[in-house]
Amino acid sequence: MLRKIFSSSPLSIHMGLLLFRCGVGALMLTHGIPKLLNFSERMHTFRDPLRVGSTLSLGLATFAEVGCSLLLILGLFTRPALVTLIVTMGVVVFLVQMGQPFSKMELPLYFLIAFVVLFFTGLGRYSVDGVLWKKAHP
Repeated sequence: MLRKIFSSSPLSIHMGLLLFRCGVGALMLTHGIPKLLNFSERMHTFRDPLRVGSTLSLGLATFAEVGCSLLLILGLFTRPALVTLIVTMGVVVFLVQMGQPFSKMELPLYFLIAFVVLFFTGLGRYSVDGVLWKKAHP
């Protein structure tokens, strides 16, 4: 029994990817939901690193952190969702937090690394994309 749990079998790999994907997506939601709930209060004061306006910057960050995180959890349209999340965390790490102490950059850097890893590994069998892809290409 323990040998099966600690093996590198396809089942273990797919379950690990499922747990990792859902965990990272859920943790990102904890950053996006407050932005969504307080959107009107924050839209004029949100940082604007891309010079597109505070409201649009907040909207883009909220879309990534809520919408794309939900897609990631479901495993639906995951590559586009991951690209959006990677760009968002890249902006946070390399524009918003640049020059700050490492402790300010650490969490967005963890998210950036996690999203890049998922982009390259794929989501595994247990995702909506995995089911759809399997049906489209048996």
